[in-house]
Amino acid sequence: MTVLLWILGILALPVVIAAVWFTGVFVKELFSPSPPGPDEAAEAAERLGLLPAERQDTEHAAPLPAPWTEALDAVRGGDWQPAAEVLGGIGRDWERRTTVTGLLGTLAAEDDAWLLAWEAASPDDPDAAVVRAQSTVDLAWDLRGAKTAEYTTQEQFEGFRRMLVSAREEIGRAAALNPDDPTPYIVEIWVALGLGYPHAEMDKLWAEITTRAPHHFGAHLSALQYWCAKWRGSEQQAFDFAERAAAGAPLGSLLSVLPLVAHFEHDESTTVAADSTPEMVARVDAGLADAAAADPGHPGLARLRHLLAFYLHLQDRHEEALEQFKLVDGHVDALPWRYRGDGAAAYYCRVRNETVQAVTGTA
Repeated sequence: MTVLLWILGILALPVVIAAVWFTGVFVKELFSPSPPGPDEAAEAAERLGLLPAERQDTEHAAPLPAPWTEALDAVRGGDWQPAAEVLGGIGRDWERRTTVTGLLGTLAAEDDAWLLAWEAASPDDPDAAVVRAQSTVDLAWDLRGAKTAEYTTQEQFEGFRRMLVSAREEIGRAAALNPDDPTPYIVEIWVALGLGYPHAEMDKLWAEITTRAPHHFGAHLSALQYWCAKWRGSEQQAFDFAERAAAGAPLGSLLSVLPLVAHFEHDESTTVAADSTPEMVARVDAGLADAAAADPGHPGLARLRHLLAFYLHLQDRHEEALEQFKLVDGHVDALPWRYRGDGAAAYYCRVRNETVQAVTGTA
């Protein structure tokens, strides 16, 4: 998969398109206690109704609502109308609009025949326009590839930049067709990463987003990537952004996840001590309260739960971790697992099964 729902949708927009980021969290595996025997741990997890690695969905962080799945299936068959109905029905629920736009944009980047038919039938449809903008950004990142700059050709970089410049035009058109919609500007965050917007330009873009949707989960996840040291910021700037956004957000917005993501992205320690400090325990507690207060159907809720499960496990709060694992099991396209690429499901199951073993006493 793909691009960040994360973003999410939302979020998903696109953290996965970043090159695989081996943080110190993974180095810690070398120093952690030996896990239980794989058979015993897997059997204990199975008895609790948890799924093996081969049955984990690596393309989503959580199950999609049935109408969304049906619309995506229709699009794969060339029919754009169910997608138009879903986006039209979402209306001004910007969180869900951004998420569905991301899902549709991913498919259009692979094959846009259905989107061309939609645009021909409704040339000034703002929903089709925002999907086109999203798909153009996705296509740009597909052209670049997921490898680091050292292993990316000049031809790839040139195609990448050309497509991102083209995407800016599509984004501007989508924004003009629906001035209240933050989604085109959220899509542009990934243009900002790719083209290297200066900080002042990113600040202007961020103002366009927060004026329309001040606590948008997917937007904050994508923007945090911009401020990370691996992209256009630094560790300090990432934490400043994350802490400020989390502190000013209402309970249930899920923005308490931001300091956890900032920690994950910059953690180079080789022991779990850095994950069990009073500050980190407080961050996890804030995340638990945020998750409890959130709309159960919030598109980003599972992404918070995945990180909570991971850090609760590292803090030896295994019963609480297992509760989160039970709520997300079956879908692993989320931090911290997604950075493992093809090994995401196996890594998820390893950590989850260690938690099961700690709770059940499996030997």
